[in-house]
Parts: sequence; C-alpha cells; structure tokens
Amino acid sequence: MADLAQYDPPRFIAIEGPMRVGKSTLASLLAERLHASLLADIEDNPFLDRFYRGKSGAGFAAQLYFLMERYRQWHALDASSTAKRIVISDYLFEKDKIYAYLNLSDAELRLYEDYYALLAEQVPIPDLVVYLQAKTETLRVRIGLKNAPMEHEVSDEYLEELVQAYDHFFHHYKASDLLVVEASEMDFVHRNADLEELLKRLQQPVRGTQYFLPLRSANAD
Repeated sequence: MADLAQYDPPRFIAIEGPMRVGKSTLASLLAERLHASLLADIEDNPFLDRFYRGKSGAGFAAQLYFLMERYRQWHALDASSTAKRIVISDYLFEKDKIYAYLNLSDAELRLYEDYYALLAEQVPIPDLVVYLQAKTETLRVRIGLKNAPMEHEVSDEYLEELVQAYDHFFHHYKASDLLVVEASEMDFVHRNADLEELLKRLQQPVRGTQYFLPLRSANAD
C-alpha cells in the first residue's frame, strides 16, 4: 500500500507497436478516458507511396521526412506543462530508428544517424511506454481489413522482420518504464472489457519493464 500511496501516475505516455497493432486506436481511447491531450503520428508522408512501390531513394526520403516531422511534434511539447496535464502519444520518437534500420542502405543509415543524434537529444522522454505486441498473422489480418491500399503491398517477409525488429528494440529499451502488452487477442473498440482491463493495470505502478497478459489471452492458452 505504501508504494501505491507514493505512486505518481505517468503524465506522458507513448503507445507503440508494429503497423495495425492498434496503437492509434488505443491512444485515442486512452486520451478520451483520461482527459488527456493526444499526439498523433504523421500520416501524410508524400514519399510513402513511392517507397511502397519500391522506387530508388524513396526509403531514405520517407524516413527523413518522418524524422523531421516527428521531431517538430515532440520538440513543440512543453515539458514543464506535462506535469499539469496528461499527454498520450500514439508513437515513440525513438521508433523512427526501427524503420530506418529495416529500410535504409548502410550509407543512408550513416547519414540518417547523424541527423537522428542531433534531434533525439532535444525531445522529451515519456514517463511510460506501452508496447503492444501481436503475432504476424494477426497483423496481416488487420492489414487486410484496413482500407489502406499501400499497406497491402507489404510482404509477409517484411512484416515478420518488422515484428522481430520491434521485439528486439523493446527487449533492450531502458529509457523509461515499459509495459509490454500481448494484444493479439485484444479489441479495444468492440470489447470494452479489454480497455477496462488495461486501464486498471495503468492505475498501478510500472517499474522498469513489466509484462501484461490479458485474461482473454491467458484463457486462450
């Protein structure tokens, strides 16, 4: 009880996970329930279509665009004001490197890392990161259901690499407290119990890296 009595709930929470895992949906729902400000990731990258179509150099252009726009968003956050309000972001600034390592050549990556190093030290660090894990098969189904034609070009091999890259990144993540959530069986929109279960967990302290296996997933096993 003493630990809970001294518990200071996180004021800046970032939601992360591979494409179509449900991070934007969860971030919106949490922002609504917690009366928080919502920070949404960039969606209108003008280089993304060329990247999905395999055009030369498009990967580097798309990655640099994401990096700069995400930096502008996070740098604009008034770190002092987060103590007076809750901020929910549907992405983690550092995740930009996950895609860079997957999509860029060695030469492009060296240049990208120079830009990243300059910008990363100027953005705030979340109090808590919620990493939504999901199986590759689950993500493939959700991509198929989403009306996003560009994403339908993503190969099974790339999707598997992405899932593994996220797992590797968060296995070594130490910058803030981290809650790893198995989200393959969770549906925050159509099953309110899933959202309530996660909200209840977020009312408790997260120290270092901790894992949350929803009751639905545990029963399935």
